Amino acid sequence: MLTEILKNGLIVSCQPVPGGVMDDSPYVVAFALAALSAGAAGLRIESARYVAAVRAATDAPIIGLIKRDLDDSPVRITPFLDDVTALADAGADIIAFDATDRVRPASVAALAKAVRDAGKLSMADCSCVEDARHALSVGVDFVGSTMSGYTGGPEPVDPDIALVAALRELTPNVIAEGRIRTPEQAQAAARAGAACVVVGSAITRTEHVTAWFREALSEVNAPAARPVVLAIDLGGTKTMASLVQDGKVIETVSIQTDRSGSPQGWLDAIAAATRDWKGSYGAVGIAVTGAVRAGRWRAMNKATLGIEGEFALEIRAAEIFGASVVAANDAQAAAWGEYKASEDRSDLVFITVSTGLGGGIVSNGTLLGGIAGHFGQMRDPDGGSLPLESRVCGPWIAAEAERLGHSGEPRAVFDAAVNGEEWAGVIIDGVARRFARLCCDIQLAIDPARIVIGGGVGLATGFMDRVRAEITALAPPVMPELRAAKLGASAGIVGIADLVLTHKKT
Repeated sequence: MLTEILKNGLIVSCQPVPGGVMDDSPYVVAFALAALSAGAAGLRIESARYVAAVRAATDAPIIGLIKRDLDDSPVRITPFLDDVTALADAGADIIAFDATDRVRPASVAALAKAVRDAGKLSMADCSCVEDARHALSVGVDFVGSTMSGYTGGPEPVDPDIALVAALRELTPNVIAEGRIRTPEQAQAAARAGAACVVVGSAITRTEHVTAWFREALSEVNAPAARPVVLAIDLGGTKTMASLVQDGKVIETVSIQTDRSGSPQGWLDAIAAATRDWKGSYGAVGIAVTGAVRAGRWRAMNKATLGIEGEFALEIRAAEIFGASVVAANDAQAAAWGEYKASEDRSDLVFITVSTGLGGGIVSNGTLLGGIAGHFGQMRDPDGGSLPLESRVCGPWIAAEAERLGHSGEPRAVFDAAVNGEEWAGVIIDGVARRFARLCCDIQLAIDPARIVIGGGVGLATGFMDRVRAEITALAPPVMPELRAAKLGASAGIVGIADLVLTHKKT
């Protein structure tokens, strides 16, 4: 019986870093066979594709799972009933799923039943004893400590051995998993009552293990913390300035952007608003709407923020703030911030829809500069000679609402659309349709692994759902993978702060 095969055994989780150099079937199969050759009792494999590839190479027990990033649920591990079917068809012996008490597409009971109906065993990835107790009550076969420390708050460093012991009070079929990085920690889990122990990153994620050793060696010399950066996001509606260190925002001030003003006046206003921070930062990063080349700033759409000719942004800002300055387009900076905020190292396109429409491209780990990503300047096929952002932005939504005799605030239009008011739905659907075409065109032209959406309009309630529906209706040859931005309004701030330290010029 499978429980006897796995008893007292080591299960090796062969899950490469998403988008990393080893994120491919041959590497996953090689990891699996190497682990088995050294005595592993079983394997934990992510995705139906990788489960099928490993199953073709071995008859060893496989715990299968599928990870997804959902906009409407924090549950990532095997969230859908269809995932269970896909894993069963691929050859998994045990199907693992998130069993935490959180908003989810399918209940724990429904997932457990689907696994049973497929003739497989189930593993509930739990964060606490209550999760496990509920999972066992609906017929789950194994409970694991997988989700301990991953449902909110700072992520712990050490494994939750106490939870393993508590789970053993409920059932002998306990699988210890999560942050087990040393043989001693594996022994502690076994002594606590685990029937078997899962080890992943310490064996199969070269990037993580390398980082652990690098960080340990770096601590010997106790290097100074990265310098504090004054990061500025100068937009068409408001300007935000923050002190940022090591990717963390320490303090922030926000002021309205005087759209009738000038670049010199905007810099003077920022300097006045941040006067008390003088001397507390070592460098300055400025993210702006428009194009930045060789430190010089020019408008791409004067309707968003008018600039006459070119402005020597980096030189003038350095004189005002008394520190070195790196400037970049705001959407490009946000793209870099979103890229750095995720472990995923696959190519990324970031699009922000707010006062205007902008974007950034990260390819092979490099942010493309110049005018790369200025999607708003592409032509709208239904808009004549107008740039696309003229009809895919907050001001257009407001203008259309006012033309129809309604409130001109974009948020009010979205609220009305959510409440089923037809006039508002027509406006938002029109924006979503044009944006959907843009996403499909980007996918065909660049083929990014993901398109990350940000901005007040981009993240407005219901907008991404409408865009996905429009994309489905277009039936493109390749479906774009849309994801919501993680950093929200601070993406540009965090991104430009990192660019100051890691890129000489953009």
